[in-house]
Amino acid sequence: MPSHASESLLYGASFSTVEFLTIFNDHARVQAWFDVEVALAKAQGQLGVIPVEAAQEIAQKAAVENVDVSEIGKGISATAHPIVPAIRALEEICDGGAGEYIHYGATTQDIMDTGLVLQVKKSWPIILRDLTGIQGALIKLAKEHRSTPMVGRTHGQQALPLTFGYKCAVWVDEIGRQIARFKEAESRVLSGNITGAVGTMAAFGAKGREIQKIALDHLGLTVPNICWHSSRDRICELANLMTQISGSLGKIAREIYSLQQVEFGELAEPHHHGKVGSSTMPHKRNPAIVELAIGLSRLIRAQQVAITDAAFQEHERYSALLRIELAAVPEMMIYSGALLSKMRTVLEKLEVYPKRMRSNLDMLGGLLLSEKVMLALGEKIGKQTAHEIVYEIAMDSFEKEIPFKDALNADKRVSNHLTSQEIGSLLDPVSYIGESEKIVDDVLSRV
Repeated sequence: MPSHASESLLYGASFSTVEFLTIFNDHARVQAWFDVEVALAKAQGQLGVIPVEAAQEIAQKAAVENVDVSEIGKGISATAHPIVPAIRALEEICDGGAGEYIHYGATTQDIMDTGLVLQVKKSWPIILRDLTGIQGALIKLAKEHRSTPMVGRTHGQQALPLTFGYKCAVWVDEIGRQIARFKEAESRVLSGNITGAVGTMAAFGAKGREIQKIALDHLGLTVPNICWHSSRDRICELANLMTQISGSLGKIAREIYSLQQVEFGELAEPHHHGKVGSSTMPHKRNPAIVELAIGLSRLIRAQQVAITDAAFQEHERYSALLRIELAAVPEMMIYSGALLSKMRTVLEKLEVYPKRMRSNLDMLGGLLLSEKVMLALGEKIGKQTAHEIVYEIAMDSFEKEIPFKDALNADKRVSNHLTSQEIGSLLDPVSYIGESEKIVDDVLSRV
């Protein structure tokens, strides 16, 4: 009976995807172990370390469908060993004594590390696909809304005008850096390790490095310079990558959540009839998907804390901390798959409300353009002096609810230098988006 969120019959679809559950489950894990054992046996058979016939028999029988995974689990509990029962299960179904040559000279961590990396390798193109899809959706939004004016906010307050396309272009560029990091890290993260008990390859004789290269080439993994049993930076880098990606997506989700609030009304996640916001308030259109995405981004970060604990190794291997990865890495990857999938859906179907964006630009009655007024006045009397004057007028305008234009016109320190027409022109928010449009073009031209 499933109990974990990712496999829950109730909430599984919220915390996982079919693709990632297919990669990170017990059957897939055992198959990954078997794939490493087969690659090792084939390399050793090719080099004459074990009989070629034995390698062929191992390869023929090493399918998870040929063993009972639940029995392997019972064996792991009984032996207190994470992989020996799986080796025994494979040995039992190999004919002609071929089972004697399984795991020949290898150590447990060789198989577990390399098997885990094989699972991550299967998820790699899916992550890249969804990241690229997310960037593509953002590019489309940036193009469509290159000139759509909206309020730029700092400290949660209205600051200056910009365009929604500019905001999207910031995200485009950020996701682009995440994609670049992800690609650049591939050779380091997707590396195997078949080096024996303490990494010296002693059990392989003089053919250890050749065995490892042939085996890892067969698996499509890079060959490490030296054993990394006690060097967990590769797994930490994976965790860091997924945490950074989740940070970017969680940030975007939080922005959509904020701008979907009725008081803003500028953006909304996709809605369909039948999607229920409340069990008691029929009118509610809650940002349920981005709420979930925000939560997933934090769950991913929480796994990073656990995974980085495994970096504090002792001697040539410290299994107490390595066991953390057994739980934390699959969980992080499953959550990451769900986050990517959900945010891609949201961004590809994001609802944008330009009219509301435009009306919000006028919410402060012209105060949003105080910087523009200050700079124009500063050309006449000096910037610092202008700042003091405009500050005083702006505070008075806000507190007494006087339209900013009226307050400026009524103050001789301003009206002696700027005409009423000039002040009115200065308070047009659409005319003060800076180089938003050109910056959007620059960003998109570099993608």
